[in-house]
Amino acid sequence: MTGDMRAGGDDRTLAVLAHLSAIIAMIISAGWLSFAGPLLIWLLFRGRGPLVRGSAAGAFNFNLWAWLMTVIGWILFITVIGIPVAIILWVIAAVLTVVCHVIGALRASRGELYRYPAQIPILH
Repeated sequence: MTGDMRAGGDDRTLAVLAHLSAIIAMIISAGWLSFAGPLLIWLLFRGRGPLVRGSAAGAFNFNLWAWLMTVIGWILFITVIGIPVAIILWVIAAVLTVVCHVIGALRASRGELYRYPAQIPILH
């Protein structure tokens, strides 16, 4: 979903940060806390406007999906026979996380809301 959210510069900055904070947290925590940045921005700034709220919620919901893929990968990895599938799930989750968050940040910088391709809809 794209559209002009008519957001000011501060709102666009927070929306970009909502997307990019997930990548930063993913690198620092090996993927385990990638949802923390978007959640924090949503909790603190969701009242600022639809761009900030939608960007943070979308980034959080997408990261829940990526986190679930990672957990399923670990469960498969432990079974030993599922190692190839686990590796594929980890690669898909990592690549989509980076690509989608970069696209989301670029769109947010233009005041557009990015709709992630996969989400577990918790925040709105």
